[in-house]
Amino acid sequence: MPQALVLVLALLLDAVMGEPKWLWSRLPHPAVAMGRVVNWLDRRLNTGPDQKRMGVIATVALVLGAGALGLVLTQFGPLVEILIAAMLLAQRSLASHVTAVADALRLSVGDGRLVVSRIVSRDCREMTAPQVARAAIESASENLSDGVIAPAFWFLIAGLPGLLVYKIINTADSMIGYRNEQYKDFGWAAARSDDVLNLIPARLTGLMIAALSRQLGQWRAIAKDARRHRSPNAGWPEAAMARALGIALAGPRSYDGQMQPLAWVNDDAKQIIGADEIDRTVTMLWWVWRLTLLLVLIIGLAA
Repeated sequence: MPQALVLVLALLLDAVMGEPKWLWSRLPHPAVAMGRVVNWLDRRLNTGPDQKRMGVIATVALVLGAGALGLVLTQFGPLVEILIAAMLLAQRSLASHVTAVADALRLSVGDGRLVVSRIVSRDCREMTAPQVARAAIESASENLSDGVIAPAFWFLIAGLPGLLVYKIINTADSMIGYRNEQYKDFGWAAARSDDVLNLIPARLTGLMIAALSRQLGQWRAIAKDARRHRSPNAGWPEAAMARALGIALAGPRSYDGQMQPLAWVNDDAKQIIGADEIDRTVTMLWWVWRLTLLLVLIIGLAA
């Protein structure tokens, strides 16, 4: 079966099933297992004076291990590939988590803060309603790229080995890719690898959002805002989503009790937003998913 058609079935299975609680309450999710591997390497290698070298060794080990596992699993046939790929795609769960923020925000700002704190790392206790909405929309935009488009892209390019390598590096980046004293050296290789692996998918995500919202004429402005983002990749889907919705995103926010004066994205647009804009974001998530499914299907039928 062509790789693209395997991916089509995995995308559909993820969209229908998501992450069934009955299964993952009994078994460790593959992402959880990956996190345990990263944590094991962190505890054993993140010591001594040459932490950057040890971080490179850890990253190479993760790539080789994930790639080898992918090659082994591929030998079990398309059904196994479909199931594993569906487990590592996150469309249904992403849409559900973001929708939950909108539902909570309609109850109260406090409920919105509580629910959004489950999907973002910034300080949430003092958030206003617009800040809760922006946090949810920014997380949705970034994770559309990280959790759906990038895994699909690397599966299409390199099959199950490519998908597993991407996911283990993305997991490592989320755990050790920080610029703090503990991880600035040890996590350097994982963070830079994640930047490289997301380079194309992030821009593809932004391009699809812009195309679907008829904002391709604003691509230069989207690119300008994307380059102002502290991440080399996350700014692309966020900048495109901001213009798709006609709202301002990013701006100042607090991490670990310290206010960060981050630049606004689409700064002339509406800043007072709420649950309705989150709902529109979820709608866009599904439109991007449909476009992705269509493009992959065309590639599969043409193969």
